[in-house]
Amino acid sequence: MRPPQLRGLRVRLVVAFALVAALTAATTGALTFREARTAVLQQSQDAVIKQLRAQLDRLAPELAFPPGESALRRFAAEVAAAEPAGTWRVLVAYGDLSVKSAVDDPFEELTPALREAVNSSRATVFQRVRSGDHTALVVGMTVTFATPDMAASGVQVFLTVPQTAEAASVDALVTAVERATLPALGLAVLLALLAARGVLRPVRALRHATRRIAEGRLDTRLAVDGSDELADLSHTFNETAAALEASVAELRGMEARARRFAADVSHELRTPLAAMSAVTDVLDEDAARLDPDTATAVRLISEETVKLARLVDDLMEISRFDAGAAVLHLDEIDLAESLRRTLAARAWTDQVDADLPPPDAVRGCVDPRRLDVIVANLVGNALRHGARPVRLRLYGRTESLAVIEVLDSGPGIPDSVLPHVFERFYKSDAARTRTEGSGLGLAITAENVRVHGGTVRAANRPERGAVFTVELPLRRDALPPESGE
Repeated sequence: MRPPQLRGLRVRLVVAFALVAALTAATTGALTFREARTAVLQQSQDAVIKQLRAQLDRLAPELAFPPGESALRRFAAEVAAAEPAGTWRVLVAYGDLSVKSAVDDPFEELTPALREAVNSSRATVFQRVRSGDHTALVVGMTVTFATPDMAASGVQVFLTVPQTAEAASVDALVTAVERATLPALGLAVLLALLAARGVLRPVRALRHATRRIAEGRLDTRLAVDGSDELADLSHTFNETAAALEASVAELRGMEARARRFAADVSHELRTPLAAMSAVTDVLDEDAARLDPDTATAVRLISEETVKLARLVDDLMEISRFDAGAAVLHLDEIDLAESLRRTLAARAWTDQVDADLPPPDAVRGCVDPRRLDVIVANLVGNALRHGARPVRLRLYGRTESLAVIEVLDSGPGIPDSVLPHVFERFYKSDAARTRTEGSGLGLAITAENVRVHGGTVRAANRPERGAVFTVELPLRRDALPPESGE
């Protein structure tokens, strides 16, 4: 995987510009070098051939025919003397005679192909030959008589000229191209940085705006400048943000109305339920003196009234959580003693095996009322839907974290139900159409644990039964920032 710094858009733009600039500079330099080299060599070649022809036109009329060896040697020397720097080397051939301007010159540059070309044509021929560490221009031509038909005299002149000056000019061209490449690359990188800055500015603005949207600031908008693709992207983002803001506002309004409706209904039901509870209490006292059918009806009304009152209380409690009005009233308490009181208040002491630490072994800052609700809901759920023995455990996992476990010996929770046990109005037993619970107990438990900054989870025990595990922070500074006193 590439390092993160190599995946940035700025780096990719700079690298792309640099590669394009390098490729362009290399291509341009290669083409320029080829054309300049060809021009330099062509100019040198033309100058040598022109000078050689002029020299032969001047000396050829003075050459006696048929020439002897001494005449040919003198002719070769005079042709070579046409170059004041003495860089010309000349070979003159006539029939079987062959003389050179320098006696010991091996004249290795003359190739059989060039000699054959001179023999077969009266035109001036030339060839560049690499000899050792230098290149030489070899020119060959046939001396003709000054007659209308330009008859060949049989004298062939071969000239070798080292191209040292031309090689120096070509090297200078290479150096110039190399020196021009670095500034071109630097300019390309500078242009890439400027282009990247212009491209990345709206991209960075889009990134920051997206982050603000993710944080819930739905009124975030981008400034739209120009009419290019980035401006179109900014315009599309603004339209999307506006649509999202409108949708979220509508959903929040619907949610607020739903919470207010539930709270209002629960509040309005409390007064008639209180009156109904008072009436059912009186009827319960007189149920023994009523006939059996009437007594059964009275007890049924009394039980349903109690369930309805509990449901209303749970609805009001859950609506407070939804409205964010749930407030913690923290107190430093002995958690084991608080759990014992919860069991005793509901007459569960003989029904639940309590595995609690000694007094003051686990102390922490919690809301006693909400802790009572957490334990009561979990133990009550285990007694109703599990099987005995039911066990309640408390221990400190660390100095700042307490763990409460409620275990039962029932059939356990089906795997399909486990992800939903803390959802509202969810009842795991589909065969049980009527239950004592409202379907809100475990949801209220989860909310109470959450406002404490803790976690709650449900699982099945390997041996049999279900286990609910609550982890609560014991220190005040471990509480979430939104929980207050």
